[in-house]
Amino acid sequence: MVTHMKTTIDIADNLLIRAKERAKEQHITLRSLIEESLAASLEQALPTKRVTPVTFKGKGLSREFVGASWDKIRDAIY
Repeated sequence: MVTHMKTTIDIADNLLIRAKERAKEQHITLRSLIEESLAASLEQALPTKRVTPVTFKGKGLSREFVGASWDKIRDAIY
């Protein structure tokens, strides 16, 4: 028995447009394209090289965002 979970994700407009075009070209649903692409991505080995974090010599978050949730910060961006 296969179960499905509904979820909402934010995708860049240009990426969604490209995905819809690809799904149409392949005569499959957008859902199928996303599921197949995600499954293929998860099959790939993770890179072993660690990324060096980039830091800035600033003063950190502005006062209104100190301790704020990601939702609050994201909402302010949009």
